[in-house]
Amino acid sequence: MLTLRSIANPLIPVESAAGETHLRPQAIVIGSGFGGLAAAVRLGARGYRVTVLEKLDAPGGRAYVYRQDGFTFDAGPTVITAPFLFEELWAMCGKRMADDVDLRPVSPFYRIRFDDGSTFDYSGDADAMRAEVRRLAPDDVEGYERFLAASEAIYKVGFEELGHVPFSAWTDMARALPQLMKLEGYRTVYSLASKHVRDTRLRMVLTFQSLLVGGNPFSTTSVYCLIAFLERRWGVHFAMGGTGSLVKGLVGLIEEQGGRVLCNQAVTQILVEDRTATGVRLANGDTLSADVVVSNADSATTYRNLVAAHHREHWTDRRIERASYSMSLFVWHFGTRRQYPDVAHHTIAMGPRYEKLLADIFLRKHLAEDFSLYLHRPTATDPSLAPPGCDAFYVLSPVPHLQSGTDWRTEAEPYRLAIQQRLQATLLPDLENQIVTSRLMTPQDFQDRLSSFRGAAFGMEPVLSQSAWFRPHNRSEELDRLYLVGAGTHPGAGLPGVLSSARILDSLVPHADSLATRRAA
Repeated sequence: MLTLRSIANPLIPVESAAGETHLRPQAIVIGSGFGGLAAAVRLGARGYRVTVLEKLDAPGGRAYVYRQDGFTFDAGPTVITAPFLFEELWAMCGKRMADDVDLRPVSPFYRIRFDDGSTFDYSGDADAMRAEVRRLAPDDVEGYERFLAASEAIYKVGFEELGHVPFSAWTDMARALPQLMKLEGYRTVYSLASKHVRDTRLRMVLTFQSLLVGGNPFSTTSVYCLIAFLERRWGVHFAMGGTGSLVKGLVGLIEEQGGRVLCNQAVTQILVEDRTATGVRLANGDTLSADVVVSNADSATTYRNLVAAHHREHWTDRRIERASYSMSLFVWHFGTRRQYPDVAHHTIAMGPRYEKLLADIFLRKHLAEDFSLYLHRPTATDPSLAPPGCDAFYVLSPVPHLQSGTDWRTEAEPYRLAIQQRLQATLLPDLENQIVTSRLMTPQDFQDRLSSFRGAAFGMEPVLSQSAWFRPHNRSEELDRLYLVGAGTHPGAGLPGVLSSARILDSLVPHADSLATRRAA
């Protein structure tokens, strides 16, 4: 069993493929979210002995799993797209993901319910989508097709070509700008959708996805319109057993590589010598050495809390505080004693306002009385997540981050009750009498439990001036041998984004063999 004391020395003798004894470098990954776990697998495949340090009592980070009263609740990501990015991690270990994780396609991807009670089933079926658009907005069918063509063009550049480019230098951005400008990356998500379709409800359908990565569609760069084609190309999936089954599978890969995932181990400082990251200090005072340090913690928190101020020239406290951050989330998990078979796996319940509500959340930092909701009913696909005859739910409301000044100690329950009443009046009749278990997560929890700066659920807001080279770099600008993965670095939030941030490390982190040879010499 590997103990904390036994990994203080980063170099562990191993046998090379040629039978020569050399030294195997150590990598430490801070945080066990999907970005950190994916990074650990990739570093293990490149010859590193990897230790993942997680401050919570179980791995997953935002993808933590709660088990309560016979119900299983995923705390974080529930929409799985681009499954090939997961499959690639298993393939690097000589395995098939399907042997460990059962991914099921979800259809429709989302059911959008408008405030007037009308609905739109959003799916990957081209004919079905045209029919839905024709039913909702018959004059916008051709415009919808043009929007999807624009989304595909952006996808091919923004995701396939640039999603795995590190943007370590301004010249990387300069080379990409002409393509992005040609694709109208200067527009916002909502502006690009409005260029092609006129119906206000259809514009909502084509733009709400940017909220899933923490962006206001009225200010987020239209590069994120690639999500529409990404979902069409790869589908929307759910992991049987919950998203936590993917976390469990990745932890298994790391352990099979000889790495470790250690929980209840909070990192309080990244150690530095000669402007090079050399290890970490834990909350219990132990120090662990490493040849490479990767932070999957929130990027603002990484620099502000883990790297001493005198080691920072770029990400100073002032710059971090002046940046704009994504909204936060109010999340209510609950289980019911009855089932609601007419409710889709993913439902987007629009409120009476769209642009003005988003302005309240992102610009005014005001907790409004109305809301739009994302309702997740995983038992629509996997009944095992609740006791027989019951349903598990997760409802999410975008809310301002902690700069709003909201005191969630007093506001949480009234806000939950308002959501309950809204759901009862629209989607879940008699809800108040059907709830058998309940738990809440507020912006304060995002800050205190998940170490998210200001409780922002997705890190820095994905506006053009905070994207690509303008975002905290995957290879730290401050320290050698420090790397960042996750929502707070390039390319951004969402499962495809955080998995791609780990993929970028392949082009940045030296192979372990080169370090071991150098150290041995």
